[in-house]
Amino acid sequence: MSSHRFDADFGTIADLIRENALEAPDHAALIDRDRELSYEELDRMMDRVAAALLVRGIGPRDTIAICAATSIEYVAVFLGALRIGVAVAPLAPSATAESLAAMAADSGAKVLFLDATTNGSFMTVDLPHVAIDDLPGGEALSMWLAPIDAKPSAVTIDPDWIFNVIYSSGTTGTPKGIEQSHMMRWQQLKRLGPDAYGPASRSMISTPLYSNTTLVSLFPTLASSGAAILMHKFDARQFLGLAEKHRATHAMLVPVQYSRIMAVPDFDTFDLSSFKLKLSTSAPFSAALKRDILQRWPGGLVEYYGMTEGGGVTVLHAHQFPDKLHTVGQPSEGNDIRLIDEDGREIVTPGEAGEVVGRSSAMMNGYHNQPGKTREAEWFDAEGRRYIRTGDIGRFDADGFLTLLDRRKDMIISGGFNIYPSDLEAVLAQHDAVAEASVVGVPSEAWGETPIAFVVAKPAAAIDAEGLREWANARVGKMQRLGALRLVKSLPRSAIGKVLKRELRDAFDGKLA
Repeated sequence: MSSHRFDADFGTIADLIRENALEAPDHAALIDRDRELSYEELDRMMDRVAAALLVRGIGPRDTIAICAATSIEYVAVFLGALRIGVAVAPLAPSATAESLAAMAADSGAKVLFLDATTNGSFMTVDLPHVAIDDLPGGEALSMWLAPIDAKPSAVTIDPDWIFNVIYSSGTTGTPKGIEQSHMMRWQQLKRLGPDAYGPASRSMISTPLYSNTTLVSLFPTLASSGAAILMHKFDARQFLGLAEKHRATHAMLVPVQYSRIMAVPDFDTFDLSSFKLKLSTSAPFSAALKRDILQRWPGGLVEYYGMTEGGGVTVLHAHQFPDKLHTVGQPSEGNDIRLIDEDGREIVTPGEAGEVVGRSSAMMNGYHNQPGKTREAEWFDAEGRRYIRTGDIGRFDADGFLTLLDRRKDMIISGGFNIYPSDLEAVLAQHDAVAEASVVGVPSEAWGETPIAFVVAKPAAAIDAEGLREWANARVGKMQRLGALRLVKSLPRSAIGKVLKRELRDAFDGKLA
C-alpha cells in the first residue's frame, strides 16, 4: 500500500478501506478471538450497514448511537455509517442508565446499536434497537443488515460534516458531546497513518471503542491496511498472551495498563520482539514507568499529549529522549501550543507556568448543542486565531519540551499559594512502599484549601499512614504539607485509566482546621 494516498487534501477512511479491499482482499483487517475478517469482508459488511440505514431513511448528516462491548460488528457498524455520511455517537457502557439516555437524546440518534451487556440500560429510550450480537434486546443485526450483495448509493462526504460525537463524561457530571469532523479525522490519519503504521502492522486494541484513545489507533491501522486485534476487556496477562500469539507490532495503552502489564510476575518470559511501536495518551505517565518499559519491552515508546477536542498535540519519543521522560514532549509538526495566565494573557517568559492552549488542523467543531460550553473552551490570540483550552497547567523548558503540572481545576490554593498535586504525588512515589498516590485539595478553615493524599501500598508492604505523611512533609515546602493521608486498596479510575479525583474528594471523611 502506497503512503501517497495520504497526500490528498481530504479523503475518508471508508474510501481507504475500499482501496485496501481491492488491493489486498484477503488481508486480515479485524481479529477477534478465533474470528478473522478480511478487508474484502469488512468492505462488504460496511456496504450492508450503509444500505440498511438508507432503506430505513437514515442518511447523510443523521446520527446513530452505539453502546456495546468491543467486537467486529461494532467496528463494521461504525465504519458502515461513516461510508454514507452518517455520524456516530459511541456511548460508554459504564455510564448510568440516566446518563446514557441523556446522551442518546442529545446526540439526536435515529437508531441505537447495543448488545447483551448494555440492552438493560436503554429500556426507557424510545429508539429502534438493533442487537449487534443477535441476542435479545433489539432486532438481530443479522436480520437488520441489507442483503450480502447490497450496494448503497454513493455519497460525497463534506469535510465539515460530523464524523462522530464523543461524550467527555459518562459517569458523573453533564456529558459534553465533542463534535469531530471528517476533516479532523483525515488530518489525524495524515499525521499517524503513513509513518507509524502500514500493511504489516498488527495493532492491539485493548481500550473501549467509545474512547478517542482507541480510535486514534484503530483508524490509522485500518487506513494503512494493517490488522486490528480486538480485546473485549483488558487483562494484563491476556494482553501479553495475545500480543505474543499474533506477533503484535503496535499498541495504544493508557498508563495504568502499562503499569499492570509491567507488574505481571513473568512478564519477561513473553516474546514481545515483534513490537515496533508502543503508544500512550489520556493520563499522566510517570517517568519511572516509561523508563521501565524502555528497558524491558522491545520497540519504541511514544507519548501523545492532547485532547479529544483537538487543538495542540505534543509528542515525546521516549526512546530518543531518555532524559526528557518527565515531560510530554514537544509540539507536533503543524501544532501551535502556547501558555496563558488566569486572565487569558499569553505567557512569554521562559519557565513560567500557565494554562496550555493549542491550535492545529485537527480541532473539534464544538460541543454538540452547547455553544456556551464551546465558547468557554476557546481562546483567541491577538490575530483572532482560534485555540482550544486544555485546562492543564504546564511550562516549557529551555529545549521546548512541555512539562505538565496539573489540571487547572485540581490546582490547590492554600493560604494564597498555588500547590500542584503532581509535585506531592511525585514525592510520595519515591517511597519504597508506595505503589501509587493521588493528592487532592479539600476545604480548610485556616488555609482555604489543604492537600490530602490517598495512597495505595505495594503488595505485602506495611505502611503507617501517619508515618508516611510525616515522611512526605519532611520533603516538601511548608505550604505543601499534607493535612491528612489515607491508605486505600485502589484509586477510582475511569474506563481509560484517569484517576477520578472528584470521587476522592467526596470520599474524604475528615475535617481540617
